Amino acid sequence: MNQPQQENKAERILQKMGWNAAFEAHFAPYAEQGYSVGRVTLEHKRIYRVISEHGELLGEVTGKLRYEASGREDYPAVGDWVVISPRPEEQKATIHALLPRKSKFSRKVAGSTVEEQIVATNVDTVFLVNALNHDFNLRRIERYLILAWESGAAPVIVLSKADLCDDLEARIAEVESVAIGVPVHVVSAEQDEGLDQLAPYLGEGQTVALLGSSGVGKSTLINKLSGAEMQRVSEVRAGDDRGRHTTTHRELFLLPRGGLMIDTPGMRELQLWEADEGFRDAFDDIESLGESCRFSDCQHLREPGCAIRAALADGTLDQSRYDNYRKLQRELAHLARKEDAALRAAEKAKWKKITMGQRQKKK
Repeated sequence: MNQPQQENKAERILQKMGWNAAFEAHFAPYAEQGYSVGRVTLEHKRIYRVISEHGELLGEVTGKLRYEASGREDYPAVGDWVVISPRPEEQKATIHALLPRKSKFSRKVAGSTVEEQIVATNVDTVFLVNALNHDFNLRRIERYLILAWESGAAPVIVLSKADLCDDLEARIAEVESVAIGVPVHVVSAEQDEGLDQLAPYLGEGQTVALLGSSGVGKSTLINKLSGAEMQRVSEVRAGDDRGRHTTTHRELFLLPRGGLMIDTPGMRELQLWEADEGFRDAFDDIESLGESCRFSDCQHLREPGCAIRAALADGTLDQSRYDNYRKLQRELAHLARKEDAALRAAEKAKWKKITMGQRQKKK
């Protein structure tokens, strides 16, 4: 194979993985230095599987990247484009840098630690998968929508297990009332129904991330769309229709039609992380009502001319949706306070380390 043919083949591989002109522009300075580029498809304890023009490689970050990283967001995540020095003969690579992300879906790590967990990056569309069984939960959908809007990707709601629902129209209406302007698709992967509605989001080079609780059918959906057993599927528990955590890691798959899909472990606990814009988008109806109040600093309690209390009174605003809005507001405010405290502690520790180092040099 001659040089032009090799270059065309390499470019074709990258395009299938979602490479575009924007990423190419960011990579140009590295290309001049002789580096290659690849996309992270799997992460496991700081070892990364990377697809590149040289095929599949196992990558590790350089000591320099590790030293300069200020937090989790500075390390590669599934979906990232990374600058690499490939060693094809060893099927390995060294990761030197990350290219700027066009989108990033994050949540706070479970527990009391104030730390970001990056779920997926460089995603075009987020499929928020919710099962139409006993696990159906509008409040959880609202929470997912906040982080989907904040990520920079376009949210799409996929209502799975339609064969288990007795009143589809009512469920769809409920979802549309909280997901204003967001596409809603009803599917039954087991019955092969509705899957064709998802095809427009899965064109060549387009990346979709699947998010939802365990047991909602994400792995089954991937298997049906790929035409192969890409992911293992567990039966749901009898009685409550809830599934076990079959998927234990995040992984990016290339589908036969050319689309890319990132499967994620089921997340029953989804804690918010930096969601100012996403919060506004997810609750735009309530935020817009608040702007119509007579007083700009209205607390929506007893003030005259409160548009939100009026909407609650006449039923145009659902009380449970408003209660969840206030609850998530408080959660974000609490997170911001904890994050500020953690940043102050980290800064203090950093300067203490620098001071100790300077003292050691003087000795």
